[in-house]
Amino acid sequence: MSESFGTKLREYRRRVGMSQRELARRIGRDFSYISKVENDRLPPPAADTVVKICEVLNIEPNELLALTGKLPSDVRLSVSTSESAQRFLREAQELALSEEEWDSMIQSLWRLRE
Repeated sequence: MSESFGTKLREYRRRVGMSQRELARRIGRDFSYISKVENDRLPPPAADTVVKICEVLNIEPNELLALTGKLPSDVRLSVSTSESAQRFLREAQELALSEEEWDSMIQSLWRLRE
């Protein structure tokens, strides 16, 4: 079974040596909210809040976002307003890409831009 969002958040927060109170203060929430999320008594926050938490913890948001199954609003808007982006994601879904294949696609995108 994979780790929960709350367990992973606690791990990252502790890794940087930040208290629940400090994290909560820096994202504009009450510390009890962080405690409840970390103990899986509340569902993961909205994607934009996850991104804000990751900025405070100085970590990439990808792993935590994947655990929530949510997309940040800027990504969601970009994909939802592009026919090509939607077609690309549908094709990728039909191919059932592995994590390694997704990573390879990312590298290909960067090479395309070079």
